[in-house]
Amino acid sequence: MRPFSGTHPGFGKVRLRAIGRILGHFGRHLRPHWRALLAAWLCTLGMSAMELLRPWPMKVIFDVILGAPTRRTFHDLLPFPGASSGVLLASLAISILIIAVLSGLFAYGQAYVIASVGQRVVAAIRRQLYSHIQRLSHSFHDTHHSGDLLMRLTGDIGLLRELMVGSGLDLGDRLVVLLGMIGIMVWMDWQLSLIALGILPFLVIAVSRFSGRIRRTAKEQRRNESQIASILSERISAIKIVQAFTREAHEDEGFSRQDEASLKAGLRASRLEMSLNRLVELLVAVATCGVVWFGVRRVLAGVLTPGDLLVFTAYLTGLYKPVRKLASLTSRISKATACGERIISILETEPQVRDAPDAIVAPPFRGEITFEEVEFRYLPDEPVLNGISFTIKPGQTAALVGPSGVGKSTVANLLLRFYDPQKGRVLVDGTDVRRYTLASLREQVAVVLQEPLLFNTSVRDNIAYGKLDASMEEIVSAARAANAHDFIQELEDGYGTVLSERGGSLSRGQRQRIAIARALIRNAPIVLL
Repeated sequence: MRPFSGTHPGFGKVRLRAIGRILGHFGRHLRPHWRALLAAWLCTLGMSAMELLRPWPMKVIFDVILGAPTRRTFHDLLPFPGASSGVLLASLAISILIIAVLSGLFAYGQAYVIASVGQRVVAAIRRQLYSHIQRLSHSFHDTHHSGDLLMRLTGDIGLLRELMVGSGLDLGDRLVVLLGMIGIMVWMDWQLSLIALGILPFLVIAVSRFSGRIRRTAKEQRRNESQIASILSERISAIKIVQAFTREAHEDEGFSRQDEASLKAGLRASRLEMSLNRLVELLVAVATCGVVWFGVRRVLAGVLTPGDLLVFTAYLTGLYKPVRKLASLTSRISKATACGERIISILETEPQVRDAPDAIVAPPFRGEITFEEVEFRYLPDEPVLNGISFTIKPGQTAALVGPSGVGKSTVANLLLRFYDPQKGRVLVDGTDVRRYTLASLREQVAVVLQEPLLFNTSVRDNIAYGKLDASMEEIVSAARAANAHDFIQELEDGYGTVLSERGGSLSRGQRQRIAIARALIRNAPIVLL
């Protein structure tokens, strides 16, 4: 038996299990806003009530003021005994205005709450995802493009807001209006209602078939957009290489191919959405024809009043408006679900390197480093270190030399526990580094990477990144020790000078010296250069 797919009017094959999984992950971000969401739901009910009341003043005008009363007497409809038809007309005209004003106020209240809560929920989810990505192992970052991660942190989370806040209230609004209209129509004339509602099964089938295809196409489009973001991030950061090798035209061609794939996926999604909307409109037109033909005959037979038919046709038009909106909502939920699943796939990724359950906080290190028969490979059949052993005593300076690819950087990665060896042990002061918590281990190691990376902030903050509570005296002292103080003083704002992205406004040598100052200010017992 196939599992239940969540098929429902207006939902199609949007999988309730996937939506439940997403809400299970992120629902806690909604709980602090339950009062605001309750207010939004009350506004939604108010909007629904106003939409149901909208045609009734016109019904009274047609049946009482313009025609002869049938089911109700004129005096029953007067706002107070003895009032004239002019008073009744004025009252009805004012009621139309009141309904419009209240509907606008309820809509404004709902929209404001959705925007406010939505932005806060998006910010909370983005912080959660960013925090998790920062703590994932290097093996994860080795296999994921930065552009794809950026897309999930920005575009995917923005679309997820539709599912978390907006879609729920929109769905509630449409369902309340839909059920209210159906109930009143059946109460007024069940036979005419059968004609009006006869197309609902066909609408359900249409929405069900299209929503699954829209969701799959949305996923493909998000993948393509992630690849585009990765290409842009990589190529723009490597613009010097691109221009030095005069590969601008080559990069244009490659980017155009990827952009074309994204364009085609986007067009397929738009085509499916438009096809669904057109099909819904065609079915609505068929039902309208049947209702008008049969309804007029019922009025001529005296079963219905003209005002009743007016309410009925108004509800008929309004009935399919929520159905059409539910069809559109299905597309939005499908896209939001695809984005939510992409985000969850990251959050459910566990770091391969993590603290052991019984990990301890590392004591102050003396600085003895020992590798015992260490074996390590990044790929299963390509060993980088094969049974390597050595010891570096406290206070000793050691240099690892050799051609590229022999594992010099890997030794530093293993000491910092960016990776764990497949065999053997890495020890600091005689204790396996896996016994220590990651934070307490790395706090006592200062690193200067082969490619000096600086942040788009001031020189002062870049140096203080090694010790966040460092005083200005400590920052200057570290800069002097790294032979960076003199050129920093010559910058426009000295230590307050804001660097460009990755420190591109400085020479490589200047970036290297600031990176050394950042390591020295840490005053760590182990320094890796």
